[in-house]
Amino acid sequence: MSDRFEIRIAGTGGQGVILAAVILGEGAALYTKGLHAVQTQSYGPEARGGASKSEVIYDREEIDYPKATHPDLQIILAQKACDTYIHDTAKGATVILDDFYVTNPPKLNAEVYLLPIVRTAREKIGKEIVVNMVALGAAAKVLESKELVNPESVKKAILARVPKGTEALNEKAFKEGYKMMSEEMACRSK
Repeated sequence: MSDRFEIRIAGTGGQGVILAAVILGEGAALYTKGLHAVQTQSYGPEARGGASKSEVIYDREEIDYPKATHPDLQIILAQKACDTYIHDTAKGATVILDDFYVTNPPKLNAEVYLLPIVRTAREKIGKEIVVNMVALGAAAKVLESKELVNPESVKKAILARVPKGTEALNEKAFKEGYKMMSEEMACRSK
């Protein structure tokens, strides 16, 4: 029996969605025992500002198809990406939307969280460039709750992948995203 779990991270060029998905794939494949992962990406011709998406598939068995057909977890950081990619969300999925750039959240048969991902990167970390790390923290909490990937595995993948000298900044952003998602999930479970 397959334990396939599909993840899509979408936004615009420059938000780091591809790196975020690579890190989620490496967190599973390199630092989680018994979990296979494959990562794919798609982006428009624009260097910045065009819609982009990156997908990761997890499975306990070999993965025979590398594309997400009905994502179980979607993280969307821009309205254009939301309009383009939200339509195939799996029923009952978890959807995390940035509350700054996603201005018209859709109604879905899913668990939808509207979170201050960009604002957290700007205001708490002081650099919008780490928006993808804040999103990874939120994703890590969801993946932990699904008993797929331990947050430490994602953190190890981050620290192995980010440029030298930026580890502390990226780890701080990751922790803020994890904390934010933990608090939101706790509020909903009350």
